[in-house]
Amino acid sequence: MLKGQKVVLREKSLEDATNDYAWRCDDELARLDGAPTMRIPFADFLASYVDELRNPSPGRRRFAIDTVYGKHIGNCMYYDIDEGKGQAELGIMISDRDYWNQGYGTDAITTLLDHIFNTTKLDRIYLNTLEWNVRAQRCFEKCGFVLCKRQRRYNGDFIVMEIYRSSWQKDREGTQALKREQEG
Repeated sequence: MLKGQKVVLREKSLEDATNDYAWRCDDELARLDGAPTMRIPFADFLASYVDELRNPSPGRRRFAIDTVYGKHIGNCMYYDIDEGKGQAELGIMISDRDYWNQGYGTDAITTLLDHIFNTTKLDRIYLNTLEWNVRAQRCFEKCGFVLCKRQRRYNGDFIVMEIYRSSWQKDREGTQALKREQEG
């Protein structure tokens, strides 16, 4: 379990399946994720979900995002982990609309980056976001990500953003110094 200021990131569980299915079947959320809306029956989804929980991929770490009060509001993960290149891709979705635009995504990403850079040897974390999703881009920028390129895919125009361990460390040192100054 990873604790942030507003969120707790925890391992996925079977209890998350109902929310995850509903969110993946939501047209607006699918559009924000640059993915097709899920149209399979819940029973098929659940069978695949159970299999993934029992046999997690070594190239992916998935987390549920809960509020500090225990409400499941979304998911995040890092995947396509390439230890040889020292990099992985990050994905996040705050799926419960009641928690949009309140800093939950920023806190979840910051908490996940802290975990990644404190517990792995990964040096670069990158993500893909839709070019028109300015709200997500602002969140990623707050967390230290910078634009590195634009690319066109079959499902839209995307930008790739990245953060390196050295930038993350520098940001953390600056934040800690500011806290000490404010407390002092």
